[in-house]
Amino acid sequence: MSSEDCSIFKNCLFYSANALARTITRIADEEFSITGLPSQYCFLLILVIEKPSVQPKELAEKLSLTPSTVSRFLDKMEEQGYIIRAMDGKYTYITPTQKARKNLDNIRRAWENLYRRYIEVLGKEFADSLTSSIYLSNKKLNEQAK
Repeated sequence: MSSEDCSIFKNCLFYSANALARTITRIADEEFSITGLPSQYCFLLILVIEKPSVQPKELAEKLSLTPSTVSRFLDKMEEQGYIIRAMDGKYTYITPTQKARKNLDNIRRAWENLYRRYIEVLGKEFADSLTSSIYLSNKKLNEQAK
């Protein structure tokens, strides 16, 4: 099916947002491959490195992911030696390992490469405006859903 075949959906936010998400995820995973991790794991690691001893609930909120998804990511990241989980009573705290910290430069480089890659196609002004619009739209829709 060509892209013109889907023109009936061009005014559908649901279709357009999901199609964009699939495309940008594919591109991000290509760029983040230098880290040895999927892109979503890298964004989670950035948060853990920025705030050691962060709780999974906070990670889920900041990444707009469900707690079960974050838990799955943390399981895999712990298996691979990127994070340590520590329990204190009923609370779990996530801290980065040295392996995670050593990968931070690659993560930042991949993030920069991703940005360069999509601004080459979209142009800086449009890409920045689109990012801002999507961020604000997501925020408003999430607030309304609560």
